[in-house]
Amino acid sequence: MNILTGLSGGVDSSVAAYLLKKQGHKVIGVIMSIWDKSFKPHEIKNTNTCFGPEDDDIEAAQRTADFLKIPLHIIDCSKEYKKIVIENFKIEYKEGRTPNPCIRCNAYIKFLVLPSIAKIKGIFFDKFATGHYANIRFNNFLNMYQLCRAIDSSKDQTYFLYRLVQKILSKTFFPLGSYTKEQVRNIAKKIGLPTAERPDSQNFYCGDYKNILQFRKNCGNIIDKNGQILGQHNGIWNYTVGKRKGLGLNGGTKQPLYVINISAKQNTIIVGEKEDLYVSSFIAEKVFWSSIPIPKDIFEATAKIRQHHKPAKAIIIPQEKSRVKVKFYEPQMTITPGQSVVFYKDNIVLGGGILL
Repeated sequence: MNILTGLSGGVDSSVAAYLLKKQGHKVIGVIMSIWDKSFKPHEIKNTNTCFGPEDDDIEAAQRTADFLKIPLHIIDCSKEYKKIVIENFKIEYKEGRTPNPCIRCNAYIKFLVLPSIAKIKGIFFDKFATGHYANIRFNNFLNMYQLCRAIDSSKDQTYFLYRLVQKILSKTFFPLGSYTKEQVRNIAKKIGLPTAERPDSQNFYCGDYKNILQFRKNCGNIIDKNGQILGQHNGIWNYTVGKRKGLGLNGGTKQPLYVINISAKQNTIIVGEKEDLYVSSFIAEKVFWSSIPIPKDIFEATAKIRQHHKPAKAIIIPQEKSRVKVKFYEPQMTITPGQSVVFYKDNIVLGGGILL
């Protein structure tokens, strides 16, 4: 089978390509270029990121391709990435929300735009593969492909993949789904992969988010739950729910204060105490069901509100207009508008949506 394999310059995608070749597949390497070279951040804080200068990553991917004796194609997705991911990132922050660009990138760029452009360029392949820690299985009863958790729960990446549609799941391989990160590193070292010691990507962007947003200063009030003005902010996009440090408040309370809400309409930051960050229920919009038919009745699942959040038991109540109400059995901390909630049951990713 001809398998187009996404290489990132890291150890995971390199081992994924190796395993596929070892299984007898014809592996075709591809790396997407999303960095706008005309974009010049004021300061490069970390080059080990998704969105940043790519020369080192492309060089590392080429070393892997040479080592495995497979071709490598560089696909320019920068225009699509800017339109679909960066512009949405700016819109969300301007509305006082905190988006997750990795989820949007996977759903629309990495698993859709990248393979599509590869086909347009005449690259023939049967399936697409990446180094994500996830699994896919086919449910004969539902006649659907289902996205499932990886064996290594500490590295599971299904939170970022919940918006993959059935057509994409049917044509995707995740070779690392049954491996732990330690096993992957050991395989890389054992066979001498040039990326064996490369560190993992840590963040979305290499610099300060202000470099992407480029918004003009827009001052407003920082208030408490009762509407009392405690200070000033110079733009709501500098804050996110749960933020504690750097609020610039001049005391007035014995307890540390946290951002508990952001109002774009009123241009205000609302702060409160830590206990105010705990929420028992919320609404999610733009809900997408990746592995099951659209549910009509109330059901129970575990819900994950960020990548490193331990899924918590909840009741999911379907609403109109692709929305659901989520009611936790126990209050959860820091429900952040703009982030995603992902629903699981028996290690299957049922679907997810965007927090309101």
